[in-house]
Amino acid sequence: MSVALAPAPPAAPPVPRRVVWKFGGSSVADPDKLRAVARRLVAAHRQGVQVVAVLSAMGDTTDDLVRLAYEMAARPPSRELDALLSVGESVSCALTAMAVHELGERAISFNGLQAGFRTDDAHGNASLWRMDPHRVVQALDDGVIVLVTGYQGMSAGGDVTTLGRGGSDASAIALAAALGLRQCDIFTDVTGVFTADPRVVPGARQLDSLGHEEMLQLAEAGAQVLQTRAVELAAAHQVDIHVRSTFSTAEGTWIRRGTTVFEQARITGVAHRRRDAVYTVRGLSPATVSGALARRGSAVGSIIADTDRLRFTAPGSEVPDVVAALADAGVPVDVRDDLGSVSVVCPAVGNRPEISARMLAALERGGIEPQLVTSTPGRVSAHVGMDLVDRAAAVLHDEFGLDAAAAPAELAAAGERG
Repeated sequence: MSVALAPAPPAAPPVPRRVVWKFGGSSVADPDKLRAVARRLVAAHRQGVQVVAVLSAMGDTTDDLVRLAYEMAARPPSRELDALLSVGESVSCALTAMAVHELGERAISFNGLQAGFRTDDAHGNASLWRMDPHRVVQALDDGVIVLVTGYQGMSAGGDVTTLGRGGSDASAIALAAALGLRQCDIFTDVTGVFTADPRVVPGARQLDSLGHEEMLQLAEAGAQVLQTRAVELAAAHQVDIHVRSTFSTAEGTWIRRGTTVFEQARITGVAHRRRDAVYTVRGLSPATVSGALARRGSAVGSIIADTDRLRFTAPGSEVPDVVAALADAGVPVDVRDDLGSVSVVCPAVGNRPEISARMLAALERGGIEPQLVTSTPGRVSAHVGMDLVDRAAAVLHDEFGLDAAAAPAELAAAGERG
């Protein structure tokens, strides 16, 4: 007895994997490196991956453009400065698209407006308001490799805006989130996130993984691997970040969502800023200072109020911008510009006063006198002379046993001793 069988329905086409990769300035510093990035994109594309690459400006292009701006004007208009600085990323994307075409594949470059980045009008440090990546999606579905300018967007009035120093990181995370992805790869000139800057502390150890909050504390304290707001975006939109080397295929460091860290004793690492000025004003309240800086896109770090003066920090802000903000309020500001800062990052430090005690004792033994000490729930920071920052970072890294030879159990114990 035979049974007539209906023909099997056609198999559904496989859903293509989609990725957002970001390449920093050192990764696209010259034509040879741009070609290497193009080859990486093409190789993934030929494996069936839909590839979006967010690119920074080539090498020191942004710094060179800033220098040119200040040669032309003592205080360049912020709108025109953004118009100038946005050029670097456009150059990177257009050249890389050309390199992809030379390799036999199709690519298209999009600027901030074309890629769907909508911002407020705070030139120099704009906030993302909305993402509409429909042109990116359309190009991917057409089988095209997409190159997107990092660092820039477009205000409601149609002006080019920039997202602050390191803003290409934020561009990549925002685009990944808008595309519904749960991962974004950040390619850079280091192999991952370390317990300290390995150029300053040769024994620094690469971290396999850490939580968003730990990375946020490191970034705020001066670690330059990722922009602070990019980490905040990743945490808010539950995007994992994979920090890895452009120049190898080695596994890097994962910054993962959902990692509970606040009751852990482990000390994540030591971060530093070689220049971290302390400002002093008289006759202003903390609210007035904070408001004046906010109007310029800067944020106050720490504020110490004495009877006749107010001292504060503004990490990540340029000294001329802070001075200009206070000038707008009609108040002169004294600047202690010979200081840097070093921080010990530990998510549980607010409940572990012995960590602060050990930090200060280690600096004292090393002959390093802090000029200002501040503490948050996630880190303890000390301002020291600019010429002492590197030595302070090495002293603290050694004090807490964070070197490459330390086993994980030893690292946890380092946070428990006191």
